[in-house]
Amino acid sequence: MTAVFVFALRILATICLYAFLGWTMYTLWQELRLNSQFHQQRRIQQITIIQNDQEPIAFSLNEILIGRDPSNNLALPDDTVSGRHARLSYHHNQWWIEDLNSTNGTFLNNERISSPTIIVSGEYLRVGKVQMELLIEENRGRF
Repeated sequence: MTAVFVFALRILATICLYAFLGWTMYTLWQELRLNSQFHQQRRIQQITIIQNDQEPIAFSLNEILIGRDPSNNLALPDDTVSGRHARLSYHHNQWWIEDLNSTNGTFLNNERISSPTIIVSGEYLRVGKVQMELLIEENRGRF
């Protein structure tokens, strides 16, 4: 009788172990699914660049290269602008500006930047002699 009882306890322990493993896998799967949905719904804040004599240009990219080279996202045909002058990048839910070792420098609100700097909507950016205003859309919702 004790052998049957021990066998029954072993079967019960095995069932409990598999039930626990199944519950754990289901919980992990749910968490991964929710995390995936969160990242799919998160969007980049649109940034609009306004130059004095041109139409505003809106971007929804992770990275915007500014320079004289036509392959840049924002090509500025001005001799005071380097081929690859500056980079606007979106990470950590903020827009950043970075000078790419340009000859004439990158200025944010008339202050030269030497390291990546956070941008706030309404600030003025100057690359070479080209001045522009940066407008960042407000993030609506919880993302």
